[in-house]
Amino acid sequence: MARRPVGLLPLAPKKVSDSFLSASLLLLLLFDPFGNAPVMTVLLKDVPGERRPRVIARECLVAWLALLSFMWVGDEVMRVLQLSQTSLGIAGGVLLFLISLRMIFPQPAGVFGEWSGGEPFIVPLAIPLIAGPSAVAMVMLLVSREPERFWTWAGAMSAAMLVTTAVLMAAGPLLRRLGERGTAAVERLTGLLLCAVAIQMLLDGIRSFAASL
Repeated sequence: MARRPVGLLPLAPKKVSDSFLSASLLLLLLFDPFGNAPVMTVLLKDVPGERRPRVIARECLVAWLALLSFMWVGDEVMRVLQLSQTSLGIAGGVLLFLISLRMIFPQPAGVFGEWSGGEPFIVPLAIPLIAGPSAVAMVMLLVSREPERFWTWAGAMSAAMLVTTAVLMAAGPLLRRLGERGTAAVERLTGLLLCAVAIQMLLDGIRSFAASL
């Protein structure tokens, strides 16, 4: 499978073990499990306690599958559809912005509407919070630069996702300690932070688009 060379990758150690560790740490930073833990706590406030670990595991699995798909055929699919990383970033920003507004100004149906059963499904926990535009761009960059080491990069991404899943699972007890009023306060604060993140994603996308003109 032919891939376009990309020369932006800052890490390309000679040893496979070094490459694996470096890529795992970099992807873990991009997944940002510690930053996403408070968001996850708010998003799962209406989910029964016994179901939360399964929801977290499901969302992390969806994020892992999405990133693996982008590693495998993402570059070709985006080229066929004439999509760019800029459009991907702007789309993610729009999604986060709409969700953040519902968190700041709560609706009777909840953040995800009545259809969701009170729990996140793919959006926004799996995509774009975990498998966001930066993570997608990085996994595609890794494979584009050294396609012969696909399984090294896939293993590094899997290791980072396992750590992310463990961190998000451990954040569950925080939900029980917050209480209803505490959860409501954190939800609005999280919505404000997500709104800022969404605006930054939109600005980055617009800046990238303007630079390409």
